[in-house]
Amino acid sequence: MSLDYEDSNKISKQINTPWGIIIPQVELFPVAYIVILYGLIYFLPLNIFDIWSKGEDGLVEWIQFVLYFFSFACSLVVTWHRRNIRKQFFFWFLITALCFYIAGEEISWAERITSIGIESIRQINAQGETNLHNIPILQNYLHFSFIITGLFLGWIGWKNWPQIEAFPGRSLSLYFLIVSLFYTYFDLSWITLGERIRNDQEAIEILMAIGLFRHCSYYALKVFSKKQSKSLSTKDNY
Repeated sequence: MSLDYEDSNKISKQINTPWGIIIPQVELFPVAYIVILYGLIYFLPLNIFDIWSKGEDGLVEWIQFVLYFFSFACSLVVTWHRRNIRKQFFFWFLITALCFYIAGEEISWAERITSIGIESIRQINAQGETNLHNIPILQNYLHFSFIITGLFLGWIGWKNWPQIEAFPGRSLSLYFLIVSLFYTYFDLSWITLGERIRNDQEAIEILMAIGLFRHCSYYALKVFSKKQSKSLSTKDNY
């Protein structure tokens, strides 16, 4: 059964306030990140906010690639370890494939490193790169995919199928729900013909990358800790 993070590693801490004690059941880092991002970094000089939130080939995008790549590596370890548990294996395989795909898309499948790409894809790509998410026919649904993925990983998954450990637990929900909320609000500001909000998507998307890394690395560490415990137990028997 999927463990809730607040039960497994006691991340929930009491917060003392003038009105009493608050015991959060979710990680509050995403909220703190948003407050610092728009309450402090936004007002710093030297265009620090723009440097951080820069879209294509910016710092935040490369950090996302690193997080997704290591999420892929961690989930691959767990997938292999769950290979004899059919249901868990299947969903871990999907998470592994998702992390691998997003990591590859973030750097246009290494084209930004090697300058080697597929010309047929470049010609139909809105940015002239070798990736799928910037192909116009798919680009139109990109925001919608973030909305659905954020809702599923942040609420639908753990709420309806808590026994599936590949789905992030409730305590990590804000990493995904904030991304879903941002894209919902961003698209509504366009659909309603109102003034469109700032397009800080890369600065917000990083929360989903952090959430997946937190989730996948937690289970990968559990696998290694169990192996180490078995190894120590075997040595004790000798």
